[in-house]
Amino acid sequence: MGKRRAGRELLRSLSKKQKKHLREFGEEHPFYDKLCCCCCLHSWFFFQSEDSDKSSAESDSEAEVEHVSGYHKLLATLKTSPESESEEEEDESESEEAEESEAEMDSEGSQETGGGEGGKEDKNDVPEEEEGSLSFPMLLCKCSTDTAEQMLSQEQADGTDTSCDPRHGVIEEFTDVKHESEFSLETNFMEEESGDGNAERRDSNPFKQHMDKEFEEKEIKKMSTLPKTSSQSQWPRLGQLIFSSTLEKHKTLKADKEVDVKQLHLHKPLESTWPKVNKQFLSAVDKPIDSSFTPLQRELFCIMNSYRDLFYPERNALTNGEEIRHTYCLHALNHVLKANAQVLSNNAKRRDRKPGPDTDDHRDQGLTRPKVLMIVPFRECALRIVHTVISLLEVNDKKKIDVSNKKRFKGEFGSDPEEKPPNLKRPEDYEAVFAGNIDDHFRIGVAILQKSMRLYAPFYSSDIIIASPLGIRTVIGAEGEKKRDFDFLSSIEILIIDQADIYLMQNWEHVLHLMKHINLLPLDSHGVDFSRVRMLNLNNWSKYYRQTLLFSALQDPQINSVFNKHCFNYVGQVAVRNVPLTGSISRIVVQLPHVFRRLEADSITSVIDARFQFFIDKVLPEYRDAIMSHTLIYVPSYFDYVRLRNYFKKEDLNFTHICEYTKKAAVCRARRFFLKGEKQFLLYTERFHFYKRYTIKGIRNLIFYELPTYSHFYSEICNMLKATDSGVDATWTCTVLYSKYDAQKLAAVVGIDRTAQMLQSKKNVHLFVTGEN
Repeated sequence: MGKRRAGRELLRSLSKKQKKHLREFGEEHPFYDKLCCCCCLHSWFFFQSEDSDKSSAESDSEAEVEHVSGYHKLLATLKTSPESESEEEEDESESEEAEESEAEMDSEGSQETGGGEGGKEDKNDVPEEEEGSLSFPMLLCKCSTDTAEQMLSQEQADGTDTSCDPRHGVIEEFTDVKHESEFSLETNFMEEESGDGNAERRDSNPFKQHMDKEFEEKEIKKMSTLPKTSSQSQWPRLGQLIFSSTLEKHKTLKADKEVDVKQLHLHKPLESTWPKVNKQFLSAVDKPIDSSFTPLQRELFCIMNSYRDLFYPERNALTNGEEIRHTYCLHALNHVLKANAQVLSNNAKRRDRKPGPDTDDHRDQGLTRPKVLMIVPFRECALRIVHTVISLLEVNDKKKIDVSNKKRFKGEFGSDPEEKPPNLKRPEDYEAVFAGNIDDHFRIGVAILQKSMRLYAPFYSSDIIIASPLGIRTVIGAEGEKKRDFDFLSSIEILIIDQADIYLMQNWEHVLHLMKHINLLPLDSHGVDFSRVRMLNLNNWSKYYRQTLLFSALQDPQINSVFNKHCFNYVGQVAVRNVPLTGSISRIVVQLPHVFRRLEADSITSVIDARFQFFIDKVLPEYRDAIMSHTLIYVPSYFDYVRLRNYFKKEDLNFTHICEYTKKAAVCRARRFFLKGEKQFLLYTERFHFYKRYTIKGIRNLIFYELPTYSHFYSEICNMLKATDSGVDATWTCTVLYSKYDAQKLAAVVGIDRTAQMLQSKKNVHLFVTGEN
């Protein structure tokens, strides 16, 4: 009774919107209402206010802490408690009305919503985080209930994902002993009918060459201390490539014009399935006679198959996203099948050998079984990966592979058409990124053996682990926690990080936390047969053999840092480094003067303070006059947003603000106040724009506090001015702040030629251009 009463008390503490989202989705997400699910893991640091008492009294509280970690406990209560169901039914109509008003506001920009009178904001209805509060993204939420902690602890101990779709309730871990034995590498042998009896001959290819390479300790020290040497190469499709390696002699790859599948050393089933699976991407015009790859896939797979690290920063969800996903799925599955075939073949040899002293001839495993880790942002991505892998394993319609737990997987990772958000007009790239199930807290183990595939396998019985940064972060845990586990990451041989740019909008700390815990020596043996473990794993040299494939839609210093500082592959690294000839400024359709103002900073760490000081001393005074009303200030960093908001409150400026934590009602009021001119300034965060992509009407003056992370956001925000039909286009202004450390972002906006001119000048540069230039 105590647990049920606690669940009801926690339910009553939720707001009406939280209850509706809880009933429909199980957890809140920025696509529907607020910032991503699991709450405090996505929290950001809040700057200390100079006057905390005054700030607390004035606060609008956009960051109300949500008890998302207790959602799974409440799900059962929602299904069984009549009292809970009745409360939600009463609140449903009001929540739907709020959504309808949002849709009207998005289309007309002038609909009023409940709460707030005249030009004043209802501070009680829209609480805001206290200025003096402090939240760190690396800390777990303290609002977790005991039951949720117990579930997570059990999940971490077992190494499996016990979280599931709320429609199905909490499903216990899969513990079928029959399947455990079927998917055990130690107790299985190579099937003769599989046609892989000549595995030794077939594996004289990049897989064996890479994994069987042996080094001496002095060579490992050399790789970890010496600087990398680099060379450049121009490929037809990928463009400019930078090859880097610490080895004295390294070969620079050359792009193959045509690829014969039989020469790629693919595992036998993949030779016949890949052309069929990839047929959808092949054009009748571009398709070579003897190739089953697109030009992009051909060059990417050439690099992947050489086991070099790869950074490709030109992934586009609309154009080449699925091509890239199919390519790395082929490479990962090829690696797993070859590794497992080697183990099964050696099992038979060990079984048939005569009694005698043990030898090291059959060292074919890591310290733990997982070989491939795929990091993707949403459940929809994991769903597509699994479907691609299944398609690659099915030779024909008659030979269907046995996939265990397939029904459960479709229920948890699929999307329900009834759960779609209001039908609002959004850009095509937005619809492509946020298609399907966009829950970002998940992890699943996949075991593959011969003609069978097991979903929801325990991590230590899995070959492939598919997870989101948040999902893997909650298993790894933080230092000092009693229940944490990262041993399953000890022998990862291929790490794939897809859509890395999205993690900048979620929480990049989760990615860094993962990179710090990958390829470490495990704390427990986990039942491994050390006579089968490769020496490279026993010597703790796994990171020098790990291949990292990093895909992103843009080049960013944080993403570059991961690739440069956390990738140690002895074969070397390949990075695509194409410079943008024309920037996104060419896609602006309104006649708008752009003024780029340069600020000086001594270092990349001091540029944050330098930008703030430059803004309040040089830029803001020019906009204080009432004639410069309708000024939108675009702020990419949430840290800077909080700092500016505190300053605006301290100076008693007439402003409103919208960030990723702002509730729907507050967003509607802020947009209405700004449109009518009741608020002179609007602080607007990049993460809110990323998750919502609203059209803000009434803009006459634009200030980019910092260049956008996504270059197309620049033209998108500037084109919002055309939504204002007031005939005052002659007074429109656009001011951009930049420093020499923003070279990559600047080039993506104005092009490489203008960037070079602007960075060479040491003075503040006033560059006036229009959208047609």
